[in-house]
Amino acid sequence: MTIGPNPNHLAPIAAAEQVTFLKNIIQSPNIIVGDYTYADDPELARNFEKNVLYHFDFIGDKLIIGKFCAIAHKVTFIMNGANHPLHGVSTYPFYIFGNGWESVAPQPGELPYKGDTRIGNDVWIGYDATIMPGVTIGNGAIVASKSVVTKDVPAYAVVAGNPAQVLKMRYDDTTIALLEKLSWWDWPVEKITSALPAITSGDIPALSAMAE
Repeated sequence: MTIGPNPNHLAPIAAAEQVTFLKNIIQSPNIIVGDYTYADDPELARNFEKNVLYHFDFIGDKLIIGKFCAIAHKVTFIMNGANHPLHGVSTYPFYIFGNGWESVAPQPGELPYKGDTRIGNDVWIGYDATIMPGVTIGNGAIVASKSVVTKDVPAYAVVAGNPAQVLKMRYDDTTIALLEKLSWWDWPVEKITSALPAITSGDIPALSAMAE
């Protein structure tokens, strides 16, 4: 029995090279991507990191993306390096231009810092969405096209808009808790392959029985 595509292959679909398993093209140690997460990007199929903006090593923030995520064309992640000082009269970054202006460089801790950006497992992020610094998107969530995500997204929520708001929950609280406990994305690939009929049809009782 075939047990699915090799997560270590760069382009898992021979006829669609713009679809890439992301973990195989990431160079930055501050971007961590799980198995089978892919981007469908005809422009940056081999250079996804250009979609991760203002991500400077000296800041140290991480972009952490789980397994089995689907990331559409032009999805952008804004990282903490985009932040400007807010405590003065002006937010203009005078200090970066030197020539005497470096004397007003912010001290450690003065720039706004939102922490790591975390995308859960089995998350679908639609076309041209923007994810702002420090956001956590829960497992199984869906981010609609052109959304701007400025705050945390609950597991299995559907969000849309600017700023993104919860439109609906995909399941009730009890079912979400069960799915989080099952964490099918962490199962061995052989077991996931056997469970695909239940996963793709939404047969949660069958999925739960397989876990047992």
